[in-house]
Amino acid sequence: MSYTLMAVTALVAVASLALSPRVSTLGSFYKGHAISGDVPNVFSLTLSLVTTWIFARSIMNAAILGYFYGIAGALAYATYYLSFLTGAWVIASLRWRHGFDSIQAFLADRFGVVGPVSYSFVTGLRLLSEVFANLLVIGIIFGPAGSTAYMVSMVAVGLAVLAYSALGGLHASIRTDVFQMIVFLIVLAVLMTCAIDRGNFDFAAIAASSPDSTGPGWVLLAVAFLQVWSYPMHDPVMMDRGLISDKKSTMASFYHAAWLSVICIMAFGLLGTYAGLEKIAGESFVPTLMRLFGDTPVLLFNVALIISCMSTLDSTLASAAKLSIVDMNMAKPTVFKGRVAMALFLLGGLIMVFIGSKDLFSAVAVSGTASMFLAPVAFFSLWGGRRDVPTWSYSLAFVTAMTGAILYFLEAGSHTMLMNHLTGLEHKYSKLLVISASVMVLGCLYFTAGIFLSRRRA
Repeated sequence: MSYTLMAVTALVAVASLALSPRVSTLGSFYKGHAISGDVPNVFSLTLSLVTTWIFARSIMNAAILGYFYGIAGALAYATYYLSFLTGAWVIASLRWRHGFDSIQAFLADRFGVVGPVSYSFVTGLRLLSEVFANLLVIGIIFGPAGSTAYMVSMVAVGLAVLAYSALGGLHASIRTDVFQMIVFLIVLAVLMTCAIDRGNFDFAAIAASSPDSTGPGWVLLAVAFLQVWSYPMHDPVMMDRGLISDKKSTMASFYHAAWLSVICIMAFGLLGTYAGLEKIAGESFVPTLMRLFGDTPVLLFNVALIISCMSTLDSTLASAAKLSIVDMNMAKPTVFKGRVAMALFLLGGLIMVFIGSKDLFSAVAVSGTASMFLAPVAFFSLWGGRRDVPTWSYSLAFVTAMTGAILYFLEAGSHTMLMNHLTGLEHKYSKLLVISASVMVLGCLYFTAGIFLSRRRA
């Protein structure tokens, strides 16, 4: 199987390289414009949005959450993809109500230098975690952790993606996303057909697979509903694609991406849910798949992982270049400097793989919790149109969200047991719900108090 996967990986890499023209203009490299200057249309923008958000980590997370927590786990992860709807509303307000072309510019206007600095810090970590998580999945596919195949596969795939990403920047990313998404949808259709045909799915049993209304899957669903309001704002990959086309094309592509991505993620979640119902005591996810479905569906599952990994990596590197060189204004924008930024982010992601956590969902949860300082920004400043929120309100919301993210990371990794003692909660998702709700409520209170005090002083 590994030789087949290596061949597939090589073919996708070669095809992606062939589809990536070498660009020399800032518009093509950083904004995704065609060499002719045309902006992406609805079709290409939709497929690019979907394939960059259905990344390798997402497929694994959806399937594993379904495997352990039933249909509730699958629904919980799919709920994060409603971010395309909230993301569309953020973009519409940012660009066509307030007249800004980046989140950083809006935050600088409202909150001074602390706005873009704090935002860039969180988004930079987000991009590094995406490089880390997707490379990690590649390593897991090709070999046991620490093995030669594990390490070589990550470096090889990372360098292959860097090669074609550096050629064409965001323009190349969108072009290859369309190709990769079409291949991904074909593989997904064949995979689900094979799985259903071999697995004899019992959809009634799948629907009833989460009978405990207070179980971890349902708790995580509540977390997703809280985090979905801020989650898209801290993801440069999504936001960058909302800033490059006209209003009609942008809004349509985000709305289409929402339903298409939910269907794709639910397909993998249902696959994991069925496997979870049929697992043997002590059995883990991959051996269960192998036993139930045989080699071919598992091979297709891994192919889907590889394709989604590469599509996400190239988009992440393109956004990392734009964040570093254009948005953070770290250097005078040139294509060469963008390529250097891409290489540095890839290196950082590889370093994280070898020293970081191997819990894929923890990266999502920590990132999602850290992003929640942006929820009151959306509620009050973007959609509410308030200009009288003081900087201290924003700063407190940021510090609270970061504290919550760090606390969850420590609790989920059993480094601390503070919440066990304070709340009596033991499961990490119950802790995450309390932390997320607290961050959301406190952030909104800071903004409300800031507005009230500003009015009194006026």
